[in-house]
Amino acid sequence: MTDYAVGKDVLSYCNACKLTLSHTVVAMRDTKTIAKVQCNTCQALHAFRSKSQARTTAKKTRSKAHIVPVDQLWKDAMSTTNKKSVAYSIRTKFNVGDIIDHSKFGPGIVQAFSDNDKIEVLFNSDIRVLVHNK
Repeated sequence: MTDYAVGKDVLSYCNACKLTLSHTVVAMRDTKTIAKVQCNTCQALHAFRSKSQARTTAKKTRSKAHIVPVDQLWKDAMSTTNKKSVAYSIRTKFNVGDIIDHSKFGPGIVQAFSDNDKIEVLFNSDIRVLVHNK
């Protein structure tokens, strides 16, 4: 059994040094529990942390999302299809993969359905939600 007392040296994790180093006991909670220690290296005063209590701070690395510009997506999508474009109308029903020719946004390709009457269309400049099948 280890006897701890004020003024004795113990090993504790120092947050300032980021290492387990020799510390001097400064305060006790009771006869068996150390409250505060002072680092013998950097002189920082902090709560006692045993090796098991040391916080491991692993760097969080964010994986960078592969960002592709909309115009590049549009070019890739248009080059992989050989369908004929259809003039856009609210009354026409479209399917995924259909090429539409919009009077304002130009040619686009249907990417997905949002609802029964909405489609997501990839245009050269951006992605738009349009109404169809009315």
